[in-house]
Amino acid sequence: MNLKEINWNKDYDKFIEYLFSIKDENYHKLNERTGIPNSIGIRIPELKKIAKEIAKGNYNDFIINNKHQYYEEKILHGQIIGNIKDFSETIIELNKFLPYIDSWATCDTTVASLKIISKNLDKMYPLVLSYLYDESTWIRRVGVVILLNYYVCDNYIDDIITEITKIKLDDYYVKMAVAWLIQVCYIKYRIKLIDFLRFDRIDDWTHNKAIQKIRESLRVSQKEKDKLNLLKR
Repeated sequence: MNLKEINWNKDYDKFIEYLFSIKDENYHKLNERTGIPNSIGIRIPELKKIAKEIAKGNYNDFIINNKHQYYEEKILHGQIIGNIKDFSETIIELNKFLPYIDSWATCDTTVASLKIISKNLDKMYPLVLSYLYDESTWIRRVGVVILLNYYVCDNYIDDIITEITKIKLDDYYVKMAVAWLIQVCYIKYRIKLIDFLRFDRIDDWTHNKAIQKIRESLRVSQKEKDKLNLLKR
């Protein structure tokens, strides 16, 4: 199927038929077991290739016609945004896409594709903060995952530590993302994060999960792991 020249207004349904023709039934079952809704069963590397081809053509019409019925449609939408070269357009399209994010996988794969953020950290940061305090669980997770992918650096580490204590932790997927963020921060800024873990005001579950994730890292010595275990609540 020529994805660079397809008429999305006319042939979008044929594209969905094509996706079903290349499905991997075992991967479909795996997605079901891991709580990913409405999956056809196509692996992420293949979806990235498809998105890259779509992005070379009239991707705007693909986005307009995207029904977001299947998990793969959402992944493709997110990956296409990641292929956009203009930062302003990327942000416009990302904000339009956010309401369609309904799983950890859609969130995390989309954020990982947004490499353009790394070159626009200051411009993006106010928007990231707005995501962190959104009422939507998934938009809050997007904000956290953007931080751990692009902002764990000297210029932002103190801000991140401050913001962690303000995030509304009322959902499993946000808590897990925050625990993951703390782990990533710890690997790079051990002294700051040890102090944080000694005195943080986050809930016990997220606190303990962060310590667990740090202790699972191969980049942390056994001696450190033993000390961290003493900080569990």
